[in-house]
Amino acid sequence: MRLLVGLGNPGGKYERTRHNVGFRVAEEVARLTNAALDQKRWSAIYGTGRLGQEQVAILLPQTFMNLSGEAVGQAARFWKVPANEVVVVHDELDFDFGRLAVKPGGGDGGHNGLKSIRQHLSGDTIRVRVGIGRPPPEWDPADWVLSKFDGAQESALQGSEGLIDRAARAAMAAMTEDLKLVMNRFNARK
Repeated sequence: MRLLVGLGNPGGKYERTRHNVGFRVAEEVARLTNAALDQKRWSAIYGTGRLGQEQVAILLPQTFMNLSGEAVGQAARFWKVPANEVVVVHDELDFDFGRLAVKPGGGDGGHNGLKSIRQHLSGDTIRVRVGIGRPPPEWDPADWVLSKFDGAQESALQGSEGLIDRAARAAMAAMTEDLKLVMNRFNARK
């Protein structure tokens, strides 16, 4: 069993915000792997599907970002998935919009979802970092991540060549392929 976690905040208010890009990517992986996200447990929504020969679980914590690790820790223990095989998809404030990177481990960089996961798992996860860009100088970063993408960015997220699709393919590759090869393929700056 492999575990993919999309980070975000629950509820319609946050649905298309920058902080919820992890949910959107995980939902695309669920679509591609035929995993219906229709089960509830551990304060999360999840579903299971297949990716090649691997069974995969896709988890969307519903506890708000700063408590995401509770659901992730419980799910990882239930399925006996070690931390280094958990793939976490999250927004990355320090990357320009559109930049994507797969990375094993690393610090939380002030990201409360990652901080919570580190508290509930022993070891580093694999991360798929999706660039949302820095806020303009007049914006507070907390308000920025909870704001919606502008029209051009929303368009760039969609479609078969969009950022969500690329991030979903990176996440699926990170679950089943050699991580160094995956990083070489997806970490090139666009």
